[in-house]
Amino acid sequence: MAGIRAKDTKPELTIRKALFASGFRFRLHNRKLPGSPDIVLAKHHVAIFVHGCFWHLHHNCKLSKIPATRTDFWAKKLTANTTRDTQATDQLLALGWRVLVVWECHIRANRNCSELQQQLTQWIHDHDSFGQLPDHPKSKTDQGIQASSVPD
Repeated sequence: MAGIRAKDTKPELTIRKALFASGFRFRLHNRKLPGSPDIVLAKHHVAIFVHGCFWHLHHNCKLSKIPATRTDFWAKKLTANTTRDTQATDQLLALGWRVLVVWECHIRANRNCSELQQQLTQWIHDHDSFGQLPDHPKSKTDQGIQASSVPD
């Protein structure tokens, strides 16, 4: 796992490129904010997290499943990730920040940077307090592990 990047991943770079092309300026990995968001647009009071579907257990996503080996270890580890994500999001919302979660599968499916640009720009200007791309309602199950995925 030492080879797994936490910063400057392809999905993150794609989002940064789309934001910059839209004229947004941002800071990266602000450690002063809960959860150290991947991208922070201070002018718009927006924190963006770019989540890998596997590592953050994206609900109903083909890229998100518990490995067949060492299922107890992986279920515990990935559940802890989603718990941390939920806490960070809740803390940011309580501080008055707007939070956007962009999932890896959405970035892969939308290779067209202009479409992604349009979606990001629209969300930033809509002033919603929480959003996800792809768009799902915020719930604990969307960010958590499915009951059927947890080994007995």
